[in-house]
This record gives sequence, structure tokens and C-alpha cells, in this order.
Amino acid sequence: MRIFAVGDIHGCAEALKKLLEKLPLDWESDRLIFLGDYIDRGPEPRRALEMVMELCERYPERVIALMGNHEWMFLRYLQGIEPEVFLYNGGDRTLRDFFRKGRLEVPEKYRIFMEKRPLFYETEDYFFVHAGVRPERPLSAQEEEDLLWIREGFYYYPGTFPKKIVFGHTPFPEPLILSDRLGIDTGCVYGGKLTAIELPAEKIYQVDCLRRWP
Repeated sequence: MRIFAVGDIHGCAEALKKLLEKLPLDWESDRLIFLGDYIDRGPEPRRALEMVMELCERYPERVIALMGNHEWMFLRYLQGIEPEVFLYNGGDRTLRDFFRKGRLEVPEKYRIFMEKRPLFYETEDYFFVHAGVRPERPLSAQEEEDLLWIREGFYYYPGTFPKKIVFGHTPFPEPLILSDRLGIDTGCVYGGKLTAIELPAEKIYQVDCLRRWP
């Protein structure tokens, strides 16, 4: 079984469309994993989220879409929790896409989809997660905050992890390919590329972003 993992999309729906067209997916045997952060900052957050939702619905046994910290912030915003944090992190673009006739309308199917996103996906050899894991803590005992938010404490860790950790969240100029860490957020929304990795071959697929977004 081949696994294709896709890094942070952040509303770059057209880049996602082009990347999916490049992937040599066999829907009978391959698996497609999205690492979270479908919304915010980019030009079409609603469309990007809908594309992921449609794939999950069409291929429920083949597509896994993880929770990102931006989906987490959006759900909290909808509950009235720390709205300024969501807006500061590019949430205004997502709200724009959900405004209808002067008011915010987020259909229940979108809320339910985001609420049901798992924090990680694990195989015998890989651990897929949005941000990373806390070093020296068993993979089975990781906490939500680290899985969604950790940065330097994870990818600068000098030790080794029991499985290859495939993650997004932190943008790198090029994919980070280490023996036990594979970072595939390459800053599409900042004018970089949208990246996918094929496993176990560790083959990289990329498309350019059309432009840099604030």
C-alpha cells in the first residue's frame, strides 16, 4: 500500500486541485492523508475545505483528514472562545467565505466534519500528525496541544522517534527529510509550494502557489 500525505493547504484550493491531478493515486489500494490546516489565510478556504470533505465522503476507507490548529481555532471561534486569536491567524478570510447576506452562516456539516477530525493517524511505520509530537513521551500518550502546536521542541530534538513522524504546521523552504521526521509544509500560502509525499518511496510532488497571500 502506498500512502500519499499532503501538507498545509490554507485556502489554496487551486493549488490543491493541481496537486491532486499530479498524484498517481490508485483509489483501490492507496491511501491519502491530509495533515490539517485546510482553512485561513489563503484565497479560498471554504472551497479547499469542501474539496477535502468531498474526498473523505467519496473514499471513506482511503482518505484521512487530520485536525489542524486552524480548524481547532475556528471551532473555538464558533463557540465564542478567543475570537481574536482566530482572527489574528488569518481567520478573517475564512469568515468572509461563510458570510451570507450580512451574517455568518456555517452549515452544520462543516462543523461536524471539523469536530470529527482525528488528531493523528498511525501505521506500523509512520505517525501522521499536524504539528509533531512531544519528545520522550510515548506516542500513545501525546497531548492535543503538542499534536496541534509544537514546533522547535519537536523538530530540533536530537534523539530519534520510534516511527517516522510525518507532519506539517511549520513551513520550510523545502521538505524536511530526516531519518525519522518528514516535514511537508512548504508554505504554499506564503508564496511557496504545496507539497505531497509518497510513502514509502519518499517521492515528493509539488505545485507552485499562484501568489503570496497575507
